[in-house]
Amino acid sequence: MSRSSASPSGTGPLGARIRALIETGGPLSVFDFMGLCLADPEHGYYMRAEPFGADGDFITAPEVSQFFGELVGAWVVAAHAALGSPRPFHLVELGPGRGTLMADMLRVAALRPAFREAASLHLVETSRRLREIQRATLGDASATALWHDRIADLPEDAPLVVVANEFFDALPIRQYVKTAQGWRERAVGLDEQGALRFVAGTGSLDAAELPAGLAGAAEGTILETQPLANALMEELGARIARQGGVLLAIDYGYARTAPGDTLQALRAHRPVEVLAEPGRADLTAHVNFEALARAARAGGLRPRALTTQGDFLLGLGLLERAGQVGAGRSPQEQERIRGEVERLAAPQEMGELFKVLAVAGPDVVLPLFDGV
Repeated sequence: MSRSSASPSGTGPLGARIRALIETGGPLSVFDFMGLCLADPEHGYYMRAEPFGADGDFITAPEVSQFFGELVGAWVVAAHAALGSPRPFHLVELGPGRGTLMADMLRVAALRPAFREAASLHLVETSRRLREIQRATLGDASATALWHDRIADLPEDAPLVVVANEFFDALPIRQYVKTAQGWRERAVGLDEQGALRFVAGTGSLDAAELPAGLAGAAEGTILETQPLANALMEELGARIARQGGVLLAIDYGYARTAPGDTLQALRAHRPVEVLAEPGRADLTAHVNFEALARAARAGGLRPRALTTQGDFLLGLGLLERAGQVGAGRSPQEQERIRGEVERLAAPQEMGELFKVLAVAGPDVVLPLFDGV
C-alpha cells in the first residue's frame, strides 16, 4: 500500500493555512503542496525542523560514517585532476545538510594542497538556520566559504565541481493519475469533514510526456514527473558545458521511468502519512535518473553509466579504508565500523536503492566511470 493513500486531517499551523488556501482557491497540486511543506518561510520543514541525525527525522550517508565523505572527497580530487587541475575552480555542494559531507571532503582534500588552494567553496542552501549549522561544522573553512540561495548565483569565472547528495529527492514533483477522463494532475483537496485528501485536479498530462507503454494503464495508475529537478540539472549542465567541470549526484531513485507513487513522509525515522502534519515531516520522492541524465544531456554534458552507491563506494576502496581504520581497534569498534560499511553499501541497506550519476563534458575521462 502507498504511504500516501490515507486521508488524515492535516493538522498544525501550516495544515490550517493549506486548508484555507484550498477553501478559497481550490485544490493544490502535489507540486505546490510539497513546496509549501518544505520551504514555507514560517512553517516549512527545512526552515524550522532539525531533520538530520539520530535526534532528527532521517540520517543521510555522511552522517552514517565519515567513510562516505572521505571517499566522495577522494573521487572529487581525482575528478579535478581529470579536468586538468584547473586553478582556480569552484567546489560546490547543493543542499549541504549539516555540512558534514563538505567537512569530510575537505579533510581529504587537505592531503592535496594544490587542490585545496585552487578551490573556492560554495554551498547552495536556502535555509538560514541550516546555514548556521553548516558554518559551525566547517569551522575555519567557513571563513572563506560563500552561501547562495540559487544555483544561478554561482560564479561564472571558473570550472564548477558540483556534489549533490540527497538534493534532488527533496525537490517538489508533479503526480498524474489515470482517470476515466485521461491523465489528470494529482492534487490535495478537502473531504466532507474538511480534512486533507488526494484528488484528481483539473490539470492534465501533456501527451508528449507519457512514456511508451502507459497508454493503456489502468485507472488509478500514478505517474510522477520532476520538472524542477530536470530544469536545475539542465541549468547546471549548461553552466558546466560553458565553464568546464563535473557534477556528481547521489540519491535514492530508479534507473528507468516507471509508474508508481513514491511520495513519502518521514518523521523521527518512521514513515508517516503525507498529509498528516504539513511542515512537520520530511517529504521526498524517488529521483528518476533517466530523466535527470536526459536533462544533463540537454544542457550539453555527457552522462556516464548509472551505478549504485554500493558499487561506487566499493570501487573507491570502502572495504580497504574500513580495514585501515579498524586495525587494532576493540571488537566493539570493529563491529561499529562493519555496521557502517553495511549501512552504506549493502544491497538491502543504501547500497542498491541509492544511485550515483556523474556528468561532464564528452571529452573528460572521469575516474571510476570511464575505466580509470
